[in-house]
Amino acid sequence: MKKKVILIFLILAIIVAYQYIYKSHRDITTEEGSYTIAATDFFSEFKANEKGANAKYLDKTIEVTGDLSNIDAATKSIVIDGKLFATFKSNIPETLKPNSKIKIKGRFLGYDALLEELKMDQCIVIATP
Repeated sequence: MKKKVILIFLILAIIVAYQYIYKSHRDITTEEGSYTIAATDFFSEFKANEKGANAKYLDKTIEVTGDLSNIDAATKSIVIDGKLFATFKSNIPETLKPNSKIKIKGRFLGYDALLEELKMDQCIVIATP
């Protein structure tokens, strides 16, 4: 009887571990944005209260608007308002031009206090004027 209980427990533990290890990855492109915010306001929140802002935004899907400061097609990255560094899953659309308005969606990775820069990845362009 003890062997049957142990065997059933072991099988259940293996099933749970397998499902945990091999769970599907997040698809940021299909997720609804948790927050929509301007890049300048986003940065201001971190300057005022970094710990509180991290608790609010870290690892969330966020939509950010602002002015496109820099484009680096080689690394699939852009900078918005000089404060938000965003990397893209795929190539950056060629229609993007510096100093134009942009709205992106991506996963927030954190705030780099040394560089005073916000970081996002898995980004996609939602809107450009």
